[in-house]
Amino acid sequence: MTESAVRPPDLPVTFRPVVTRVVLLTTGAAVFGVLALIAALLPTSGAAAWRPGERIAVATSGLIVWAVLALLSRPRVTADRDGLTVVNLTTTRRLAWAEIVRVTLRPGDPWVTLDLADGTVLAVMAIQPGVSRRRAMADARALRALAETCGTAPADR
Repeated sequence: MTESAVRPPDLPVTFRPVVTRVVLLTTGAAVFGVLALIAALLPTSGAAAWRPGERIAVATSGLIVWAVLALLSRPRVTADRDGLTVVNLTTTRRLAWAEIVRVTLRPGDPWVTLDLADGTVLAVMAIQPGVSRRRAMADARALRALAETCGTAPADR
């Protein structure tokens, strides 16, 4: 089947790097759990006594690591009849289908990019070939098929 013959998925659909998300959130939980355990087991008396504020700081460090990893696991792209919502690390952008000129994933790219009608390029961090190239390629083709189908469909769909 050629790329142009890829059947677009049913809407609404969400693309996200599931394996990456699971790894990041699990690692964050583990780091927080270990640091919280260490904070609870630190000596309370003797020459190397840890005060409550120091214990809280150790546990809070684990919570901060977990929060950063949760932020890194945030990217997703959701397609519906009206357009695309791209959620990257700290930004969310809503696009109408007509704004999307091209969906690109070239060899060596860290994620999909969207060429937009205003001449800018938007990264779609939700589709990353780093962990699963096959999945990323399938998702990129599906997103491209959606952009081609929905972006050129009559306005009365």
